[in-house]
Amino acid sequence: MIVGCVKEIKTQEYRVGLIPSHVRSFIDHGHTVLIEKGAGFGSGFLDEEYQKMGATMVEQASDIWKQAQLLIKVKEPLHSEYPYFREGLVLFTYLHLAAEESLTQALLESKMTSLAYETLVVDGQLPLLKPMSEIAGRLSVQEAAKYLEKPMGGKGLLLGGVPGVPKANVMILGAGVSGSNAAKIAIGMGANVTILDKNLNRLEALDHLYGNEIQTLYSTPGTIHNLLPTTDVVIGAVLVTGAKAPHLIKKDDLKHMKAGSILVDIAVDQGGCFETTHATTHTDPVFKVDEIVHYCVANMPGAVPMSSTMALTNATLNYSLLLADNGLDLACQKNKDLISAVNTYAGHLCNLAVAQTFNQPFQAFEV
Repeated sequence: MIVGCVKEIKTQEYRVGLIPSHVRSFIDHGHTVLIEKGAGFGSGFLDEEYQKMGATMVEQASDIWKQAQLLIKVKEPLHSEYPYFREGLVLFTYLHLAAEESLTQALLESKMTSLAYETLVVDGQLPLLKPMSEIAGRLSVQEAAKYLEKPMGGKGLLLGGVPGVPKANVMILGAGVSGSNAAKIAIGMGANVTILDKNLNRLEALDHLYGNEIQTLYSTPGTIHNLLPTTDVVIGAVLVTGAKAPHLIKKDDLKHMKAGSILVDIAVDQGGCFETTHATTHTDPVFKVDEIVHYCVANMPGAVPMSSTMALTNATLNYSLLLADNGLDLACQKNKDLISAVNTYAGHLCNLAVAQTFNQPFQAFEV
């Protein structure tokens, strides 16, 4: 099979879908690997390293889109890449279709097969989303601490305080992978941390892990509303697999927060869990609404591409090899979990949550 990997074109996205050492795995399995020149630079991988592993370096991304049978990316295709969509191509990447209606429509019209990292479910877990959720969760507190600084637009508060001075109050919405990792860093930096979720098992696990270093609360609109006036940082870390994130904080709620407080929305790729969220970039990461600073970068792990590229590709390699070795149908027969990653196939929407989001017909992918 011809396996392709192009350079990411999203603003300041430095990750890459394949690393040199993994290219060797495809070559050893008898596949041809096409890599766009410069695709790995942002993550610290040189073209020469790909060549040593047997990859063919290609000048133009368009040539890879035209030739590849399996295209491995990191982020969802942008509008300028839609013309490359074609029947017979299999795309494996993060898609977040519930927040991207135009992309969904373009995939359906092209009849291209697309598989999303973030919807692949194994034993109730999301193994291809997990490494990026871990990184985004840890980064969220790092960024919040920075933007609490007065020159950055915040209230001028040190997250962990100093002796005799109050610590920052951090509220984390969601106790999943990203929320748990946010809690770990916030506790480590010395903040007062409260984490909310509707899953009592997750709250119990965090309570056992951190004891009196953390406050766990069952999430309700009333609980969130009551905490806002004394909260300095809110981390939005709520995920509904494949679907749009719920808006847990409305615009009207912001008036209950102190000026210079920080909202960090990890769920921005899925539409965001704050009503006032809109996607930003690493170039221009924040904006203010009612004097509340919003950090809503849609590719947070892209800020640390050396770490995030290796973490992501370690998780995706076996599934990518399975697709390359067997094609979609046989790969899904050999590993039924892969079916959950199929979002579009032959012009049909195969993810129920996305279909419901856009009120479109759903057709399960079957092998």
